[in-house]
Amino acid sequence: MLFFVVILVNLFKIFSNFMNFLLILLYEFFKIYEFSSRSGSIICMSVEMPSFKELLQFVEKVEYGDWYSKDLAVCGVTDVSSVTDVSSTKVSNFANDGTKFSRDDSDYAKVGGALHLSSVLPAVCDAIGTPVSTAIHHDPSFLRKSLNIPSASRAIVVLVDGLGYWNIVNRIGHAPYLRSLMKEPLNQRFIYSCLPSTTVAAMGTFGTGTCPGLTCMTGYTQKNNETGALAQLIQFRDAPLPENLQLQPTIFELLVKQGVRADSVSLPKFENSPLTRAALRGARYISAKTPRARICVAANTTLEPGLTYMYLRDTDKVGHNYGCDSDEWIASFEQVDAQLRLLRKKCAPGTLIIITADHGMIQSDPSMCIDIAKNPKLAEGVSMVAGEPRSVMIYAKDGVSVNDLAKRWADELEDKALVRTKRQAISDGVFGEVCDRANEILGDVIVQAANRVTIVDSRTQTQKAMSLPSVHGSMTRMELEIPCLIDLVD
Repeated sequence: MLFFVVILVNLFKIFSNFMNFLLILLYEFFKIYEFSSRSGSIICMSVEMPSFKELLQFVEKVEYGDWYSKDLAVCGVTDVSSVTDVSSTKVSNFANDGTKFSRDDSDYAKVGGALHLSSVLPAVCDAIGTPVSTAIHHDPSFLRKSLNIPSASRAIVVLVDGLGYWNIVNRIGHAPYLRSLMKEPLNQRFIYSCLPSTTVAAMGTFGTGTCPGLTCMTGYTQKNNETGALAQLIQFRDAPLPENLQLQPTIFELLVKQGVRADSVSLPKFENSPLTRAALRGARYISAKTPRARICVAANTTLEPGLTYMYLRDTDKVGHNYGCDSDEWIASFEQVDAQLRLLRKKCAPGTLIIITADHGMIQSDPSMCIDIAKNPKLAEGVSMVAGEPRSVMIYAKDGVSVNDLAKRWADELEDKALVRTKRQAISDGVFGEVCDRANEILGDVIVQAANRVTIVDSRTQTQKAMSLPSVHGSMTRMELEIPCLIDLVD
């Protein structure tokens, strides 16, 4: 009898140890499954993080406008409201371990269209029952269905500067609220920003629901055709008046015209800023000094039906100062997540929350920096350099052949950049539909930097501007693919 008791005790111990081992394995599995390390190259829910080599590949072409239904029909899809993951590129997508990345939709030749930054506000307007159309988007209901945005009487759209889709996935373990949203398959698809993928161009695109070729906001700097000077479009230094440069009606102006509440919440200093006047005019501006106060103010606006826009800037600012791989950036990302979580907590029931961005960011490589001033082949025949380090516009001197200038740049840069003449870039749809005024503003040669390359000009740029640790503006997946996260407050 004692013999059997001993056997039973030993079997129980073995079983107990096995169960403990199994629990440890399960714990480690879910810990890895849910949280990303500081390197960021692991699985985030069902979204795999591709290698950075893949994310630094160019997106072949981003489309503007309402072309999407035709392409879906070609692929045998007739109900766009049932499509939740239609973002795709022609670039091969592979995870870090070499396995095929789940987002490879090679049947779709084009990207953007309805799944684009320009679509967000028109789609949300349709969701709150006040459809508005723009110069490039004529069917807001189609946009809403394509983005799978539910109907609601009130909505708040949060634009987080510089927080690209892959910037989120890379650090998702630091963002419990965003992580909870991205568990939903709907929120695992990305949309696209404009070119250049920079705040000036993107804010004009976002605020008007159009494209840089119509807003005439084509880069951080561009030529002022009235004076011939180099205009900077954040503060509009040496630039035309914002209202004279950007003539497209904003979404907020269109809403207010229909008697719908439209509020904009941001920092006090941005209330009458040139960029606000150019891209976001028309909304009632509400400011507060602290992030928490701005969150509370924004949430209070949702007590009434209508649209609220809110801007969060810190991830971009910290990224430029310290790099998007820095501890400072991670801390900023954590703060943004906490602010968004607080916003959801304080919003009125039934509020639709949309979280998007103007662009993503990449970590620059100082060894890949190209200085035009130190390269005679690049400097020859150039009268002005505009844009920014990842997306450069070159203006040719009088009498210089634009084709020859573009060829010389292409030969010199080789695979370090994509070089096109203005005519080629417009033909390729880089800026969307281009009006005559924008055509005159654009540089003669358009250059998008590849990999982690930056292109600077030490004759006119400061050392700080030429050595930013994180940058954006070009056409890589990291810079162009942005979130469109949807939450509905219950």
